[in-house]
Amino acid sequence: MNMVCLLGRLTADPELRHTQSQVPVTSFTLAVDRAYQPKGQERQADFINVVAWRQTAEFVTRYFHKGQRLALTGTLQSRRYVDKDGNNRTAYEVVADNVFFAESKAQGGGFQQGYPTGGYQGGYQSPAPSYDSQVPQYSEAPTAFATAAPSDFEEIVTDDDLPF
Repeated sequence: MNMVCLLGRLTADPELRHTQSQVPVTSFTLAVDRAYQPKGQERQADFINVVAWRQTAEFVTRYFHKGQRLALTGTLQSRRYVDKDGNNRTAYEVVADNVFFAESKAQGGGFQQGYPTGGYQGGYQSPAPSYDSQVPQYSEAPTAFATAAPSDFEEIVTDDDLPF
């Protein structure tokens, strides 16, 4: 399974570009702290190249700026190419599918009234989200499986023999 989950800070403002067929795309680098910090040394970070497409790219370039923390899920992708000296090279990057805010307004998010609070859960077939209205407020918390009663579930009875 190819799944990547990252939490880090943007190293520069992402810029929205478009392909020749007008598909929005942005590339950015995410500085991700390593979990292990050698004694007496500064914390080290890895700099991960990320690309986002379509509505995810528009969301990232609209709401995120250099230094802000963001969380994302996506897939790892490799590309092979020949550099200017004729050497074969391989580049690795994360293709972001879902991007989330990872800090509150008070922590330096700098978000204004009406901005989304959760993030953009993309996918190539997802419609563009509407950011012009307020995030809906719910009077009741959604029901979780942990709070469900046993009567909320139905037993599935099968007479099939299992192969194991």
